[in-house]
Amino acid sequence: MLIPATQMKKGMTIKHNNELFRVFDAQHITPGNWRGMVQTKLRSLRSGSMIEHRFRSEDRIERAFLEEKEMEYMYTDNTDYYFMDTATYEQIHLSKEVMGDTVSYLVPNIKIQVDFYEGVPIGIELPPSVDLKVVGTEPWLKGATISNVNKPATLETGLVIQVPPFIGPGEIIRVDTTEGKYLERVKS
Repeated sequence: MLIPATQMKKGMTIKHNNELFRVFDAQHITPGNWRGMVQTKLRSLRSGSMIEHRFRSEDRIERAFLEEKEMEYMYTDNTDYYFMDTATYEQIHLSKEVMGDTVSYLVPNIKIQVDFYEGVPIGIELPPSVDLKVVGTEPWLKGATISNVNKPATLETGLVIQVPPFIGPGEIIRVDTTEGKYLERVKS
């Protein structure tokens, strides 16, 4: 289905140069007396790499419709990531290249949406946030007078993010999957 470039929205999947991309950001720009354009950031669903592309306002873009299935992440063998369909128990796997940065948010038994295009699994859609365990961070100095200073914390998946000083090892925190930022401490 062809749509005007001006109707592209974040999260939409498009086909551009015979490759599938997820729209990461789209801004409609009308600079002065020039023609309008749509500046986009696109993530390749094949390689996981990000590109920037500028479409003219009058360009028509092919929108790709994906089938989504809820699946449960099971494990990795360091080259592939394995998922199980929660309804049929059918298993699929995706390569490390296809998964890209999303692997930093995967813990066993998490339920996610797997995207299929023409019956072939092509990627995953993470939930807006995930709960991860802090495995390492510097101790909090209670006498420190500077407020709003964050410290790095290593999470169970290997992801390193900035957290408030009161977060310590063993705590469960909620992490925003779109920006990789600390949201809150999870009560256990």
